[in-house]
Parts: sequence; C-alpha cells; structure tokens
Amino acid sequence: MAVELNHTIIHAQDRQASAEFLARILDLEVGAPTGPFVPVTTSNGVTLDFMNADRDAISAQHYAFLVTEEEFDGIFKRVQEGDVSYYADPAMRQAGQINTRGGGRGFYFADPVGHAMEVLTRA
Repeated sequence: MAVELNHTIIHAQDRQASAEFLARILDLEVGAPTGPFVPVTTSNGVTLDFMNADRDAISAQHYAFLVTEEEFDGIFKRVQEGDVSYYADPAMRQAGQINTRGGGRGFYFADPVGHAMEVLTRA
C-alpha cells in the first residue's frame, strides 16, 4: 500500500470561521462538524480538520496547495476581491506580488490566526 496523507489538524480560534475562510478562497466545501473538527477536504482526499485552540497554544504553520493555472486565476481573484493581503515570498515581505518560480505562479497569504497559506501552480 502506498503511503498517503489522510488528514491534518489546523488549530484556530474559531474553527468554523477559519474553515469557511480557506474554503471560500480555494473554492472548496466546508463539511459538517465531526466531534471537535470542522473539515475541509481537498480534491486529492486530504482533509484539513479545523479545531478550536487557545490563541496562545496556536503555532503558525505552513500549508501549500498545488492548483491548475485556471484554479489559480479564480483563487487569486477571490483573494483580491476579499481584500486579503498576499505576498510573493514565504517571509511575507513582498506584498502585493506573486512569484513565478519554476515557470509557474504562486503567492502566500495568512489565514485568520496567521497560518501561512501558499498557492502554487508548479511543485
């Protein structure tokens, strides 16, 4: 059997709001709450389980999403329309820019608690 990532837990101050924020930007569905989790499932079957945590217990993490060029356009449009700050670099210093590493396009943005979300078209 091949090893596959099945799910990961993302700590949030408001699990529902954080799940809805990311799902809206990535054009994904928010699933029904299951126990302490609010799930968002990607097209390759990986579930992002948002779980409430105290702000002091949340350590910012990095999550990268590989998308098609067409999906990138829609995501980037929703980020701009939502007035979400975006950056070309993981340190989030190059504001209002995208990168073209590897011949693709990519950018970073922060979710409501500061997790670094990356969208890229080339791995």
